[in-house]
Amino acid sequence: MTDEQEIRTLIENWVTAVHAGDLDTVLTDHADDIVMYDVPPPYDGVRGMDAYRETWPGFFEWQRAGASFALESLEVVAGAEVAFAFALLRCGTAEEFEANPALRLRLTIGLRKQDGRWVVTHEHHSFPHDDVPPAVASDEIRGVLDGWSVGTAAGDLDALMEPIAEDVVSYEIDGNYTGKAAVRSVCAAGLDSSPNPISFVVPDFGLAVGGSLAVAWSNDHITADGVETTSRATRVFQKTADGWRMVHQHLSYPAHA
Repeated sequence: MTDEQEIRTLIENWVTAVHAGDLDTVLTDHADDIVMYDVPPPYDGVRGMDAYRETWPGFFEWQRAGASFALESLEVVAGAEVAFAFALLRCGTAEEFEANPALRLRLTIGLRKQDGRWVVTHEHHSFPHDDVPPAVASDEIRGVLDGWSVGTAAGDLDALMEPIAEDVVSYEIDGNYTGKAAVRSVCAAGLDSSPNPISFVVPDFGLAVGGSLAVAWSNDHITADGVETTSRATRVFQKTADGWRMVHQHLSYPAHA
């Protein structure tokens, strides 16, 4: 058995023991000086085997109420004396997964070889926060808009469609469209409308962020064949595991009396 296989088996057995509430096996193959950064406090970590042992009974009680703890993916990198692994686990109740199907526990494990066998010296458990800091969201959504600028200039329809949600609803200048395929046809027609590259620029935009949802509003500048137009745009984005996806768009020109 290679070091990678040995570590993989160690972690798989640990996950099985956690789900079974088998404390003795959970503690096996862990160093006496283990340091764990857990989901709940303390912020400076759980340090030492005694403190590590005390974290588990409450978790096992929570699991008995119907929660899952199942390995979804695992990567292992092993050196001669030190190794690390990172994994994603389905850890939650049925109600939590119904509310957020993408919910996953993130796990990083550090190991060292001790007396010829691998032992866990560090664990880091966390869930991503649903609340995205506004500054981070602004930068990421700016990246989406800039990507549309580059994609429009290059006539790259696939790039334009990448951040569009499958169930998008778009109120376009010339009509209402539901679904990514319908919006793709509108964008394709727009790109085909000019024999020359088209410029799409959003000089500035407003933004409101709440959890995994964001609303952005802007004046879009579009230049085709030397003619520039400005349209008003309101866009709703949802944060997913693959990044921000536009779920709704409303474009208009002001009406003239």
